[in-house]
Amino acid sequence: MKSWWLLSSLLLLEVSCVSLQESNKPNFVLMMVDDLGIGDLGCYGNKTLRTPNIDQLAQEGVKLTHHIAAASLCTPSRAAFLTGRYPIRSGIAGTREIGVFIFTAASGGLPSKEVTFAKIAKQQGYETALIGKWHLGLNCESSDDHCHHPSVHGFNYFFGIPLTNMRDCQPGHGTVFQIHKYIPYGAMGITLVTAALLHYSGLITIRRGLILSLMSLLVMITALTAGFVKIIPYLNCVLMRNHRVVEQPYRSENLTQRMTHEAVEFIERNSAKPFLLFFSFLQVHTAMFASAPFRGTSRHGIYGDAVHEVDWSVGQIMQTLDRLSLRENTLVYLTSDQGAHLEEISATGEVHRGWNGIYKAGKSTNWEGGIRVPGILSWPGKIPGGRQVDEPTSNMDLFPTVVRLSGATVPEDREIDGHDIMDLLQGRVERSKHEFLFHYCNAYLNAVRWHPQNSSAVWKAFYFTPNFYPENETACFHTHVCFCTSNYVTYHNPPLLFDLSRDPSESTPLTPDTEPDFYSILAVMEEAVERHRSLVKPVDIQVSAGNVMWKPWLQPCCSTLSQLCQCQQDLLSG
Repeated sequence: MKSWWLLSSLLLLEVSCVSLQESNKPNFVLMMVDDLGIGDLGCYGNKTLRTPNIDQLAQEGVKLTHHIAAASLCTPSRAAFLTGRYPIRSGIAGTREIGVFIFTAASGGLPSKEVTFAKIAKQQGYETALIGKWHLGLNCESSDDHCHHPSVHGFNYFFGIPLTNMRDCQPGHGTVFQIHKYIPYGAMGITLVTAALLHYSGLITIRRGLILSLMSLLVMITALTAGFVKIIPYLNCVLMRNHRVVEQPYRSENLTQRMTHEAVEFIERNSAKPFLLFFSFLQVHTAMFASAPFRGTSRHGIYGDAVHEVDWSVGQIMQTLDRLSLRENTLVYLTSDQGAHLEEISATGEVHRGWNGIYKAGKSTNWEGGIRVPGILSWPGKIPGGRQVDEPTSNMDLFPTVVRLSGATVPEDREIDGHDIMDLLQGRVERSKHEFLFHYCNAYLNAVRWHPQNSSAVWKAFYFTPNFYPENETACFHTHVCFCTSNYVTYHNPPLLFDLSRDPSESTPLTPDTEPDFYSILAVMEEAVERHRSLVKPVDIQVSAGNVMWKPWLQPCCSTLSQLCQCQQDLLSG
């Protein structure tokens, strides 16, 4: 009898210890807005948009003013955020123009051997969820193998889109597939007219059948191009719940409302145990949308309305944490995956872009406007409120920070480029651990940032810069994004050098005349580049031409391809 009582007591003690250990683990709510400019938030100086909930979050926590996205495009930036590693290490960096996935039915994606903070948190007993945008691949060899699905990377629950919210997903917003630009209609037309004139003038003889064949070819190419653009929404605009397609093409208007409801329900379901929620907003990426209560609420059109809706959503999540008494045991983080997209002008000419404040350029560039993003962290009782940190930090820093707070250790079998920033947030240290940060444009090393020890300077050197369209020196309007390949950039030897502590707008490059240590500064940075490159191992390129192209056998489809993949199975959910 005594043995039974002793065994029962030990079991109860073990259960109690496990419960106590779980209760001491913090929850994580990590929010990433898409293409939000650092200047779009009130807490970063905006006076014309209303973001009271985000501003309150900053007031209660720490605002990072030198927070850097590891890439200036969605796919590589998100890979770096999840893994704490530069995108080139996981193959999410290519050598061609395209640096993101543009088809749901592509075979590239975040490799399963990569370790995300969600995967580690799940191993530590956390319930994990991704709600919103993924954009890191889906299938490899069949339409349902889901080898790149969020579940492979540690997320128990997924409600969202595997690709991104693009122009094609919103009727009337045009298309990102500017195929007509690459078809020489003018040259073909001129050739046909010239041939016809020469024939009927008697200078040459051309069979009528050949002219008709060429005309038919031109009509067929035009029809195929128009048809391809027409069916893209049925192929790319896919909403999933876990492994099931529930809406295709999805209707975006109320998606933020539905996803916010999903986030609230996830927190409620898991309030008694540790959880990690990654809320990855579809807004404020093109195609722009806002639900009815927010349309017309801003002075900046649909873009401003979308920012207002994001702020509302943040408020709903914070209210849920307060209502469930989870606030003091939850680390909340809010950021953007890169800077505002300056090229976004609608098919009707309406400006659909945000504001990057004093910082130059925007998304798809490594000027500060493309990679300096909001960074807000709040955890009452653990992170002092009302603080501002001006030291360089990175979105890669969330990986080691979350991993250690979850009770795990940072993997030692791979290079981790982020640093645990809890000491910096809590004020126990004043200096960032990032002495150097490397900025890639696809697979090309574009720029280097150096914050010397015992110095307030932050040097930044550019090895090449994008060729801006002459009509506007802050954007690449001719291509929608700035490309990295040689025909779209200008190389600099010596590199362009800036001191961001004195010139954060990158307005005036330094010279040997204006900076006495010009060459010695560049020499130190070049030495750091060589060390960094020696630690970058070759991997399979996930955004190669073969991995980003559309493959019909990988196409997720909730009906049949002959029915254009249509369904609305989830309208009453969320």
